[in-house]
Amino acid sequence: MYLWSETDTWLNQYALRLATADAAFTVHYWGVAEHMSSNFLHKHSFFEICYVLGGNGTYLDDGKLYPLSKGTLFCSRPGITHYIECNPELALLFVAFELEEGASSESVRGAFQALAETRKVVIQDGDDLAAAQLWRALLRRSGDNASLPESVLTQLAVSLLLSFPSVFSKPLQAEWTAPRRSASALLRQAKLFVTDNLNDHDLSLEKVAAQISVSPRHLSRLFASGVFESYTDYVRKQRIRRAADMLRYTESSIKEIAEATGFGSVHYFTRTFSSLMKVSPARFREDARIHD
Repeated sequence: MYLWSETDTWLNQYALRLATADAAFTVHYWGVAEHMSSNFLHKHSFFEICYVLGGNGTYLDDGKLYPLSKGTLFCSRPGITHYIECNPELALLFVAFELEEGASSESVRGAFQALAETRKVVIQDGDDLAAAQLWRALLRRSGDNASLPESVLTQLAVSLLLSFPSVFSKPLQAEWTAPRRSASALLRQAKLFVTDNLNDHDLSLEKVAAQISVSPRHLSRLFASGVFESYTDYVRKQRIRRAADMLRYTESSIKEIAEATGFGSVHYFTRTFSSLMKVSPARFREDARIHD
């Protein structure tokens, strides 16, 4: 399924310098090894992060031994002696890189400093982590249209590197609180729902409030402050506006228009239309066609 050699070639040709507005990385090499064998005791002056796609083995880091199996992610920190022993081989992805501190923000520098000092260097069963999913997305696959477009792969690659602090130490933002949706965004969502469901004769305030996850009281206030009319009046006018368009531009019967705009009955539709438009539906259609 995976095109191991093709992926290795692509990454090592096109993804060696990666940057965003807040961070820049020098990538020394990418590894996409379907049959990785054991190496010897050594160390680096840079980060090397690995992800096991298959097989078994062990990883020695700073004198401590860890088991390796499918789904394991492990981090070789700068200056730390380590080696990998495969039993008999591993399907392994790895990337060696360093942060360009002068081209990176303070928060990014802090996150990767924490990564260099972390004591949590091995993560078991990490296939569902965002980092693992990003890494698998980088792999080229056999078959037509099986791989992502090349234009997005460098974006994924830099996203992968930025995800590593959150795997082994702390995220780039230690604490993040989702902002509340603005009043205008909530009102826009409610109005879109109303527009798309005018045929529902029971388009109640409670139903729309539940759809956008706010209380009916809050939604009522949004309409009062945002469109300066009640929810009920707004819906009634939208129904009449839709009905007027159908009268002018379609051959639908009065009964069909009443049903399509959620009035339920011809009598209620005619009474409401006449009250707001100061003319009956039939007369409106006749006048509109004469005018057109």
